[in-house]
Amino acid sequence: MQQNSIDKLSFCVGNKELLLNMQTVPALEPFSDIVIEFLNAVSKELLTDSEAKKYPDVVTLAFWMRRASVENLKKRFDKSDKDGLYRLGRGVAFHIAPSNVPVNYAYSLVTGLLCGNANVVRIPSKDFEQVRIINRALNKVLDAGDYVKPMKAEVAAAAESVAPVVDVRAYIVLVQYGHDKNINDELSELADVRAIWGGDATINELRKSELPSRAIEVTFADRYSFAVINADDYLMMENKAAVARDFYNDTYLTDQNACTSPRLVVWMGENISEAKEVFWTELYKVVSALNYDLGGAQAVSKLASAYKLAAIKGDVKKELMPDNLIVRMSISELTADIMDIKDNSGYFFEYDCCRDIMELRDICNDKRCQTLSYIGDKEIFLPLITAGIKGVDRIVPVGKTMDFDLIWDGYNLYEYFTRVVYMG
Repeated sequence: MQQNSIDKLSFCVGNKELLLNMQTVPALEPFSDIVIEFLNAVSKELLTDSEAKKYPDVVTLAFWMRRASVENLKKRFDKSDKDGLYRLGRGVAFHIAPSNVPVNYAYSLVTGLLCGNANVVRIPSKDFEQVRIINRALNKVLDAGDYVKPMKAEVAAAAESVAPVVDVRAYIVLVQYGHDKNINDELSELADVRAIWGGDATINELRKSELPSRAIEVTFADRYSFAVINADDYLMMENKAAVARDFYNDTYLTDQNACTSPRLVVWMGENISEAKEVFWTELYKVVSALNYDLGGAQAVSKLASAYKLAAIKGDVKKELMPDNLIVRMSISELTADIMDIKDNSGYFFEYDCCRDIMELRDICNDKRCQTLSYIGDKEIFLPLITAGIKGVDRIVPVGKTMDFDLIWDGYNLYEYFTRVVYMG
């Protein structure tokens, strides 16, 4: 990289020397022992951090990268040494994290590490507490210097000289910088795989920076998500406060900015009116008890969106709530264009589907549709899937929309972040 570009980088984890040497770092096998040990140590650091415990998204991340969880991922994905197929990391992974979801950059980093890559990550410039806490844990574990080991025994035996040493510090560089095409160009030139999170505008801008001819790219465009609640099944659930907290975590925890956050609630079943009353009352209790910080700009935006929806759609109704913490807009027709006038920070469309699941086909057939969360029987969605819809990449219970996996947005990230060596 050029010196003037490096001078514009703020290093949060790692340093200039590590970045400049990143292309010389050996690719690792997926789920290498040293990476699993390192991630487990970071997980322990976060789970014992009193500040981290205040943030459910940080705690969820910590549980996801603990040893037991990673070993389960390894069982699902690692098929190396099967039928002569061996996998390695692609080399250098360049990650561009979204600016409005605090912990996303960490999931992308961990994915790159587990798949055997050296990683340079552009992290959010916004001053998120979660980012500060996670980076502090990473630096503390890295500074301990315990994660430096020779490569596998067979490598050492075959080497004519001293076998390469794996130092986890060489695989992690986290930086912040402003909108600068020159830096994007130079970091993209280093990359064997580029992961762009953050929506259509970010993708279009980063694609102006060319990749090496053998590099690949995975992109995470603007998406939307919704929830389907069977009123009768919901009313039978005992702990409705827990359900409300789960829905809060799906939505308010990221101000509804995450692509996984439901913007629409579809109701099915017989006792819809009763279920609505209970559900929204319980959610309001949670939002109030947790002192959700609804800023003035957010409140005005929600009100403006309600008026805009009424002007465009006509047959809509703003449901009565105690205040602006929850805005519910009942709609009489369900079409994909409703998401063109969505808002966040507790702004929801509502639609009564009653019985016919195929009423959802239009909104599910939009490629922007990402996650469908549910309360009830997930099998009811099979007719939608088998109808050949072009949207919906995930179907998960309410409370699980933020649970990250190596299958994400319709991509198998394990496939994207590794390469296959065939031995016939």
